[in-house]
Amino acid sequence: MDPISASALAALVGGAGGEAGRQLWQSLAALVRRPFSDDAPEPSPTLQLSTAEPELTALQNATGDPARAQALATALANRAAADAEFRRNLEEWWQRARPLATSSGNVHNNISGGAHYAPVLQGPRLLRGYVLYTAGRASQRKLRSACYASRP
Repeated sequence: MDPISASALAALVGGAGGEAGRQLWQSLAALVRRPFSDDAPEPSPTLQLSTAEPELTALQNATGDPARAQALATALANRAAADAEFRRNLEEWWQRARPLATSSGNVHNNISGGAHYAPVLQGPRLLRGYVLYTAGRASQRKLRSACYASRP
């Protein structure tokens, strides 16, 4: 199983992905709250295996704390190593959560396929001095001055 990064957990608990991220976080909480499966080892004084619920609650109470996010990632990995059913369910959850939790929010545009004769504005914040592609020098000057004039 690919490890679940602390930064991905912190992003999800912090609201990444909006409603979809909130639902993913709730499904992780429900998964963590399930009891250990029958194939998990019995608790013993020498084996300190967390359900990951205390770590999950701690991160929910302090969403900006990277140490708590790391503690949850470690607890999830330990529980997955000890409980095969939990590991399968966590892997399924991570496959759904990874694209949302690890996206950077960057915009990647690719213009190809011939000549482009009109100005093309690209970027996450148009008219704020970001990426500008234009057909000619006069267009570039007009767009650049418009962008710089509209900056806050």
